[in-house]
Amino acid sequence: MQTDFIATLALTFKLAGLTTLILCPIGLALGAYLAFKDGFLKLVLETLTWMPLVLPPTVLGFYLLVLFAPTSPLGVFLKKFDIHLVFSFSGLVLASVIFSLPFMVNPIQNALKSLPKSLREASYTLGKSKVFTFFWVLLPNIKPALFMALITTFAHTIGEFGVVMMVGGNLEGETRVASIAIYTQAEANNLALANQYALTLSVLSFALLFGMLIIQKRMRAFYKI
Repeated sequence: MQTDFIATLALTFKLAGLTTLILCPIGLALGAYLAFKDGFLKLVLETLTWMPLVLPPTVLGFYLLVLFAPTSPLGVFLKKFDIHLVFSFSGLVLASVIFSLPFMVNPIQNALKSLPKSLREASYTLGKSKVFTFFWVLLPNIKPALFMALITTFAHTIGEFGVVMMVGGNLEGETRVASIAIYTQAEANNLALANQYALTLSVLSFALLFGMLIIQKRMRAFYKI
């Protein structure tokens, strides 16, 4: 039983780590676009980015399940490459990336928007490219927000239930993450084990958020934000 507990937690952290890693470059690119661009396309992308926050997780999970199904156009195409997304860890990662997207994008977008325009203009005046300006001038000035984006994405993925339940199900060693284990153990009236999972996630989430706030406070003091 203890081996299953550790394996489930390891799978949970693996999912959260991969989701955060994949979302980092996506969040930087999309956050920069939403911060500096205007127009109809920006409005559409911003709306889609916010949707996972307002939609019930089961709604998003259901449509992802339909999209990933073996009989769907995407599922039929992926089957040619022996890729199966429904009730698989790969599908779990993809679903988590979509559901946790706003937690990575929004802090980066807001932080970039808050930077003075003169910062970019000064860099361009010195002959620096947009890529150089973004990575070597703008990003160092939003480190607190970037750190917050990484931590909240990781913590949110750890605790997600609805989407991962719909897309991944409850396959031991493959898709059974801690949030699913809490539900199944509570349903089986195994409250001691359910509490073990819940307490572990609660302590970890508190430690992550508490540490993030302390480091963020020190960063803000250092950068005088």
